[in-house]
Amino acid sequence: MRFNGMEFRSADSLFYINFRFRMQNRAGFISKSGTDLSVREYDARVRRLRLRADGYVLTEKLGYSLQLSFSRGDQDFESLGVANIVRDAVIFYNVTPNLYFAFGLNKQPGNRQRVVSSGQLQFAERSIVNAALTIDRDFGIKAYYTHPLGPVALYSLKGAITTGEGRGPNGSGPGLAYTGRAELLPLGAFKGGGDYSEGDIEREPTPKVSLAAGYSYNRQTVRSGGQLGVELYSPVDLGTFITDAMVKYQGWAYQTEYMRRTSPNPFTYDSTNDLRYAFVGQGLNQQLSYYFPSGWEPALRYSWLQPNRVLREQVDQQDVLEFGLTKYLRKHRVKAQLNASYQPARGNWDLDAPGNRWGGVFQFELGI
Repeated sequence: MRFNGMEFRSADSLFYINFRFRMQNRAGFISKSGTDLSVREYDARVRRLRLRADGYVLTEKLGYSLQLSFSRGDQDFESLGVANIVRDAVIFYNVTPNLYFAFGLNKQPGNRQRVVSSGQLQFAERSIVNAALTIDRDFGIKAYYTHPLGPVALYSLKGAITTGEGRGPNGSGPGLAYTGRAELLPLGAFKGGGDYSEGDIEREPTPKVSLAAGYSYNRQTVRSGGQLGVELYSPVDLGTFITDAMVKYQGWAYQTEYMRRTSPNPFTYDSTNDLRYAFVGQGLNQQLSYYFPSGWEPALRYSWLQPNRVLREQVDQQDVLEFGLTKYLRKHRVKAQLNASYQPARGNWDLDAPGNRWGGVFQFELGI
C-alpha cells in the first residue's frame, strides 16, 4: 500500500505536488560498562523531523523532489558548524519507464542501507558500517536503468558523477566522485519496492532476492568520509567497494552488506602538525528478522567494523550486537521501536573487559 500524504493537482493537470512529513522521537541510554548498567549517557531528542515534497511540472516526465530537515541531529551540524536544512533538491527526467536521469542534490546509488530511507529502517539507526563507510548525498547527475532479464528476472544499472563533497559546501574543488552500481533480482521484483525497505512487512508469498555490487571513486575530496565528516587539512582520494544482498520470504527477511574503503594516503596535517585522517578499512553488517501478521517484528543485527592497519593507532575495531522489537501500526509510517545493544571494545566480548557497554533506545515514528 502506498501512503500518498497530501496531494494537490492543478485543474489542467500540468502541476502536481505531494506533501509528506515525518518525525522520530527518541529516548535512549548507554551504560557505564559491561557489568555496570548504571547510565553513563542519555540520548533524548527529536532525531529526525522532515518535510518532503514530490511532484512534476508541465509533464509527468519532468519530476522533482525536495526534502528539508529541522532537527539539529539531522543537519550535519557537528561537522559543518552550520545548520544545513536541505537534504534533497533534485530534478528528474523520465526518458522511458525504464530509464531516468536526476540532476541536483540527493542520495547516490551507494550501499543499500544508506539508500533505504531512514523511515523504512527496522532499527532506530543504521549500522556502524554504514556510519563509517557509506557514500552519502551529493550534487551531480545520476542515471538509472532497469530492464527485464528473461520472463521474471530484472537487472538495474545505476551511475553518478558528482562533486564528491556532500551537501555542505558552497563550491567544490577540481576533483569529482564517480559511482556505479549493478543490481540483479533473479526471482523478480519485490512487492511494494521491498528491496529498499527493511523487514518483510509485505510477507512475500514467493522468495525474493536482490544482489548488488558497486564502486565509488572520490577524487580529491576534502572531507574525512568523502561526502561526510570533518574537513581535512588537504584533499585525499577515496575508493569505496560495496556489495550487498537482501532476501525476503513469508515474513522472513535477511540482509547483508560488506564495504571496504581505501586511500593512497588517508593522513593530512596542518602547519602545526595536527592530524586529521579519512577513515579507511572494512566492515560487514547482517540483519535477520521475522514479521508476524499481527504487526510485531523481532530482529537481530551484528555489525563489525575494522580500520585499516595504518589506522590501528587511531581507531579500534568495533563490534555491535543488537536486538530490535518493532510494532508496526501503519507499516513503516507509524511504528514503535525498542532496541537493545551490546558493544564490545577492541573485539573482546567479556562483560568485564574495559570499554564494553550496553545500550538501549526507544523510538516512535509518525508520518504521512
